[in-house]
Amino acid sequence: MWPRELREIPELTRRVARSAFPRGTAAMRIRDSLGPIFEDAQFTDLFAKRGHPALSPSRLALVCVLQFTENLTDRQAADAVRARVDWKYALGLELDDPGFDASVLCEFRTRLLEDESAERLLDLLLARLREVGLLGGGGRARTDSTRVLAACRTLNRLELVTETMRAALESLAVAAPQWLTALAPEEWFDRYERRVDAFRLPVGDAARTEYAMTIGADGFALLAAVYSPDAPGWLRELPGVDVLRRIWVQHYTVEDDQVRWRQDKQLPPGRVLIRSPFDPEARASMKRGSRWTGYKVHLTETCEPDAPHVITHVATTESTTTDVEATADVHVGLDERDLLPEVHLVDTGYTSADLLVSARRDFGLELLGPVHLPTTRQAKENAGFDLPNFTIDWENQQVTCPKGAKSTRWHPAVRGGYPVIETSFHKRDCGPCPVRLQCTDSPARGMSFHIREHHEALMKARADQSTDEWYQRYKHRAGIEGTVAQAVTRCGMRRTRYPGLRKTHLQHVLTACAINLVRTDAWQTGTPLGATRVSQFTRLRPPAAIP
Repeated sequence: MWPRELREIPELTRRVARSAFPRGTAAMRIRDSLGPIFEDAQFTDLFAKRGHPALSPSRLALVCVLQFTENLTDRQAADAVRARVDWKYALGLELDDPGFDASVLCEFRTRLLEDESAERLLDLLLARLREVGLLGGGGRARTDSTRVLAACRTLNRLELVTETMRAALESLAVAAPQWLTALAPEEWFDRYERRVDAFRLPVGDAARTEYAMTIGADGFALLAAVYSPDAPGWLRELPGVDVLRRIWVQHYTVEDDQVRWRQDKQLPPGRVLIRSPFDPEARASMKRGSRWTGYKVHLTETCEPDAPHVITHVATTESTTTDVEATADVHVGLDERDLLPEVHLVDTGYTSADLLVSARRDFGLELLGPVHLPTTRQAKENAGFDLPNFTIDWENQQVTCPKGAKSTRWHPAVRGGYPVIETSFHKRDCGPCPVRLQCTDSPARGMSFHIREHHEALMKARADQSTDEWYQRYKHRAGIEGTVAQAVTRCGMRRTRYPGLRKTHLQHVLTACAINLVRTDAWQTGTPLGATRVSQFTRLRPPAAIP
């Protein structure tokens, strides 16, 4: 690639665009306010130094971002480059520029992924926003996550194995048609000629199990042929064949040369269980009663009132990854960009005792969010004696109960990956105690709690979150739901465009860049933030009845 400086907007393009849009469009105003966001020199490592000169990567990068501001397909985006004068204005193109084929956008995204440069576009855009004074570190930031549906069907187990076998046969039919023709029996053509649907499958548990074992035997026969010494070795490297092998390990066993269909309780955990042969990285998950197969995206944005709300970090994870597992990665990502906030607003899913401490210690920020409340019987019933009623002597490693009895055990342990202290009292102290039933149902009380630093941070957080001052600080987190809604409705973030975690993450990075451009334009044109919607029925509510 030969890096070229992005030229000034051609005069004819400028005059026609201004005549057609006297007030400008978002794409035109962004070009006027930010100038060239990307430069060819920033992408030279993605291209060869010799050969036919490539299209300007800086323009391709901007087209990819503009594409997501309007949720366009590749073909629609390529057509917009050829047909829309405001896009030619933003790209600095002549009116008669022929544009490029839609496949060029796919090739450019592939280059970004091959170089592990999915974050590059967001980094460059954030750097440009910082140069013009619209972004800085410190202040407040907020984070939330939402589900992302994979670009594939939700399959039951029988559909899954049948579709997996069919997908493997399809890949082999393209890669080695003669080899597969010599191998495949005639019944395979009848069994796998069309996409499987639940209404075409056998009815009844016994018939379905027998059908599953038939599919399993076919799969094992295909794998045995692929891995035989006579077969070409490269057949084993086909993605369809590899997915077939992995799914068969998860759903079948072979005992005494007999194929067995695993029971549901014998399946691997959800974190590793493949749900589709067409997107092996998608996982099934459930949150608040909603089930989905796909991924999860975590968005972090600034939320100061005197600047546009800019998305500064994007994390795409498997759907089975909990929010609390993503908190530390968010902090690391913000630290690498020098965009750490002073206060990080999150919901309960992102907080834990150790994160309250590590966020302050390692990154110098306050993790502000509601923490989990105790789940013991006493706490739920708000009666009896719970941990706050006991006195912990950290220096002497002893706990004193409300009646003055001393613990007889102090044992450091690890639960759920967190260091804790396990303590217990002797039954000679608890047995005759007149309030034992208010304390425990067992002969002697036992309890566990976090290590001192984590315990004290957790107790303070629980006390603070019940105050009005804490609520006034925390209410600034509420706007993150609007960011998620904007990404879903405007940019189509709810469903993946591409299979695989890395490609899905690139989609989310482009979505974040698009939202940042839209918000920058809204800020500079004075467009107010959207207000919370209130239904017509709610408007009729008498003021005295409002809680």
